[in-house]
Amino acid sequence: MYKLSKVALVCSALLTTATQAQTINGQVLNANGKSIAKAKISVMGSNKKVIADENGRFKINTNKSNPELHISASGYAHKNQAIDFNQKNNQTLTITLVSSPIEVIDVTATPFHSSTIESAMPVSVLSGDRLREQQASTLGESLKSEIGVHSSSYGGVASTPVIRGLSGPRVLISQNGLDAGDVSRIGPDHSVTTEATTAQQIEVLRGPATLFYGSGAIGGVVNVVDERIPKSSDTFGEWTLQKGTNDQQKLASASLNTGSEQFAFHLDGFWRESENYEAGKQKNRIRQLVDNSFEDSTGGTLGVSYIADKGYAGISYGRLEREYGIPGHGEEGESVYADLTQDRVQLQSEVDIDSGALKALHSRLSYTDYEHAEIENGEVGTLFSNQTSEAKFDFMQQEIAGWRGGISLHYKKSEFSAIGDEAFAPASDNETFAIAMMQEQHFGNFLVQLGARTEYITLKSKSSQIEMFDVHSHEDHSDDEDHHDEDEHGDEHGDDHENEHPTEDIEVDAIDQSFATVNLSGGVVWDFVPGYNLGIAVSHAERAPSAAEILSFGPHIGAQTYEIGALYEIHEEAENEYHIDVLSADQPLELSNNIDLTLRKYEGDFGFVVNVFYNRVHNYYYQAETGLFAEFSHEHEDEMHEDADEHDTDHDEEHEHSDELPVFVFNHADAKLYGFEAQFVWQATEHLKTRVFADYVRAKLIEGGDLPRTPPLRFGGEINYNWQAFTSKLSFTRYDSQDKVAQYESQTNGYNLIDANVSYNLNIAQQDISVYLKAHNLGDVYAKNHTSFIKDEAPIAGRTLHFGIRGYF
Repeated sequence: MYKLSKVALVCSALLTTATQAQTINGQVLNANGKSIAKAKISVMGSNKKVIADENGRFKINTNKSNPELHISASGYAHKNQAIDFNQKNNQTLTITLVSSPIEVIDVTATPFHSSTIESAMPVSVLSGDRLREQQASTLGESLKSEIGVHSSSYGGVASTPVIRGLSGPRVLISQNGLDAGDVSRIGPDHSVTTEATTAQQIEVLRGPATLFYGSGAIGGVVNVVDERIPKSSDTFGEWTLQKGTNDQQKLASASLNTGSEQFAFHLDGFWRESENYEAGKQKNRIRQLVDNSFEDSTGGTLGVSYIADKGYAGISYGRLEREYGIPGHGEEGESVYADLTQDRVQLQSEVDIDSGALKALHSRLSYTDYEHAEIENGEVGTLFSNQTSEAKFDFMQQEIAGWRGGISLHYKKSEFSAIGDEAFAPASDNETFAIAMMQEQHFGNFLVQLGARTEYITLKSKSSQIEMFDVHSHEDHSDDEDHHDEDEHGDEHGDDHENEHPTEDIEVDAIDQSFATVNLSGGVVWDFVPGYNLGIAVSHAERAPSAAEILSFGPHIGAQTYEIGALYEIHEEAENEYHIDVLSADQPLELSNNIDLTLRKYEGDFGFVVNVFYNRVHNYYYQAETGLFAEFSHEHEDEMHEDADEHDTDHDEEHEHSDELPVFVFNHADAKLYGFEAQFVWQATEHLKTRVFADYVRAKLIEGGDLPRTPPLRFGGEINYNWQAFTSKLSFTRYDSQDKVAQYESQTNGYNLIDANVSYNLNIAQQDISVYLKAHNLGDVYAKNHTSFIKDEAPIAGRTLHFGIRGYF
């Protein structure tokens, strides 16, 4: 009797589940009643997804009593459709999508389901043909045309994104949601290791993204998305061959995804090589060759996934090797470059649980081993290394009173070291534990997004002994100016200063500081009339200062600065006599209160997106130029073994070089940053599309003074014309002059850039082939990028053409 009762209970449970399951049959049409093939349909709050057939028809199952569908298709505005089974059961649902001149792309950088027009936070996504048109050898250069984004432009070899005037430790570079693990955030000459060449899309979150990524994302996030861990066993891929002028760049890349029913595989690789580039023509018609702006890079990734009915789990391994010059350092003809290697292992899974309160579990783990050596005349000057371990678990909940979301657990540890005469930052360990909660719900025409995150961060560094540098002011050394000009790098010059101002070592105790941060965010998107929405996002973000901002003390050759962290204070005791004090190890948090307003029109032939933002920051950390200059010496050992007896030491020579660098100190003070971003798009005809855009940021200290390296006002426009297999784009961008500069910072003149792209598309052997020409700086203008540390030594590249062929299959 007991066994029969138990069986009956199981059958009853199964029957109950079966009665709850519902099937939605539908068709996706455009405004003219024509079917939309390959539209994507998903059930909000679940992992249920299907793709419509060639006639726009679909079938999707759900256990939800009142499900909400999300429908998207290329060239159309996304739509959310609530379903009432009492009215729609056993009927075909008709969904109409309206065309959009604004490119609408889903975003993976947040746990919420969102797109570029559905998020309260301003988001940009670069994908598809636009990504391939704009991709460059560095991430910053690839994104510099995106609204609100500029590039640090370090001679074209190591540029990083500048978002609304912020970069470095405030902008997180991630790969598939996890930290890239390089050291690009502590030096503008350090290369970003994420690669646009093999990326599927690049997502830019403008404004604080601390809720999702932690305090290191107080200024924004750039998330590079690729297929290194495949989510399906479908077979597809692409390849590219490209040749450039000016720097004689050569590029080859390829990627492939394939698999069987349950196993999926990914393979990609690239090779890129370039020589020193030439800047645009100056008034005297001379073109400046930028020394040490060459690059030689290779990389590849292998990934494998297990595909199941309720999700997937996969692992990937990637290797990157890169040699790139360090412009602005060394005498003319002297070889100064970085030799970089990185190994990265990443694990990722998404599993539907659908048990109790838990709906799904998303897991991401990575380990990155990074190293680069800075080499001068064949000798290693400084060796940088960074090992990063990271794990993130998103526990997605079942709907609770209509709220969707979950809890995220996040752990990250970075072990950084720098060894050598030019190691400006000491070895340090940084460890973070965090927990975050995110929720969203639709209330009629309103989408509400809420979140909170708390972090516990520890920063540790061993005790050290720092050699005091010889410092002077050019004003105080006016009598020595001729001596500087005659032999700026001479040994005798360095010895004179050492004798005049004897130095002493500084004892620095071990650092063991902890920080606790709280981040809060709230946003509302209001669809106030069809085709329009208004978004508002407010947030409170807190950031712990980075190890480099606190502990730096030494020459940073790549940035051409002598850097002193916030742990130290420099003051003048007597005329031209300076002293360094070690301050309290406890440094304050950087606190930011922010508001974003976004107005969008995304349906019809005309659309626009306008953002206005205001950020008030307490204890803003920034590098301030002091007007002082530091003398330092570094040794290089030249070993000349050719035709020399192994016991003959006459050819082993040590050369001591004396250099002079401007002294920069890390200060913190209250600041405010505000500005706007706007773009207007008009689909004039089926073949002709135009866009105009502008962005601006004002960054200054509350007590007076401007923050350094702030991008100038920028505006411009572009014309896209497509006809049959022919596509083309012509763009104009005006960079205004920048006269709002920090103390000792030089102003920058404005300039105009004209770029163009032309391609011809055809189908050969079941592949979509594109033959293209990309042209940059057609006017061959000579210009300096104000956000660059070396704008005078490395102006932007002159006229450059890239010829290529690309295939998709």
